[in-house]
Amino acid sequence: MKIAIASDLSGFPLKEAIVKHLRENKYDVTDFGIPNENESLPYYIQAPKVAKAIQKGEAERGILICGTGQGMAIVANKHKGIYACVANDLFAGERGKIVNDANVITLGGWITAPFLGCEIVDAWLAMSFCQKMEFKREWLTSAYHEVQKLEDANFK
Repeated sequence: MKIAIASDLSGFPLKEAIVKHLRENKYDVTDFGIPNENESLPYYIQAPKVAKAIQKGEAERGILICGTGQGMAIVANKHKGIYACVANDLFAGERGKIVNDANVITLGGWITAPFLGCEIVDAWLAMSFCQKMEFKREWLTSAYHEVQKLEDANFK
């Protein structure tokens, strides 16, 4: 699986830990930076890099990390076809994929310890849409299509 990742300065230590973890587990990772703590770029510059990589088919999923994860999620969701959710615990990471088919996960570097961040990412990557909720597959699929209709209406 191809994964794109980026952070701002607040998310840099967590990003570094997650990149290392993913590469050790044989994922194909494109790291859009920041490259180090002296070359900071803001969340509104970093998030579009991952969103556009997914839109172009250069990555299947994306990970964005800022202080809280919220700014990255807001910016990523401004891109058509991007479904980003904040996940600061394992349950939210799993459910972001299971319920919302999120193709981007955002994390908070001020909130999430590196070991937990890696576990959240693993939980999200291990899930598929509707997994563990097969009894609600029809409803979840219908809801997802309604969200896509909203997206089509609002992204012109």
